[in-house]
Amino acid sequence: MEIVYWIIIIALFVVSFVGLIYPIIPSVLFIVGGFLLYGVFFSFEELTVWFWIITSLFVVLLFVADYFANLLGVKKFGGSKASIWGSTIGLLAGPFVIPVAGIILGPFLGAILGELLFNKKEWKSAVKIGFGSVVGLFSSVLAKGLIQMVMILCFLFFI
Repeated sequence: MEIVYWIIIIALFVVSFVGLIYPIIPSVLFIVGGFLLYGVFFSFEELTVWFWIITSLFVVLLFVADYFANLLGVKKFGGSKASIWGSTIGLLAGPFVIPVAGIILGPFLGAILGELLFNKKEWKSAVKIGFGSVVGLFSSVLAKGLIQMVMILCFLFFI
């Protein structure tokens, strides 16, 4: 039965990394779910208070990294709140409207539309900001992927 338990835990970790590509999947919940299932299947003894404090800090860091990577990407290229909102909406809706390519096109087009509709920017400037949203997206995916990897390594260290 232990093998089945580990397969379930590892599957949750894998799904968390899929969530980097499909942001509708709450990656951090799958990682923490794997930690909790380990405790249920095996024992919570190894998962000390320090483990949960460190994990909580990493969860906060994941949210901060996600927000600031997108914010910095858009702001660096001259974007406003409208492009940040457009990028975020595009990130969530893009994969459903345009399967596969929507993960990149959604934030790109969302940021462009946000700038064109609400800030009346010219097309060239809006496209530049849209590119910034894609840069922010890739930066966010990279940062979150690294943080998630560290969380799993920390988990393995404690067990």
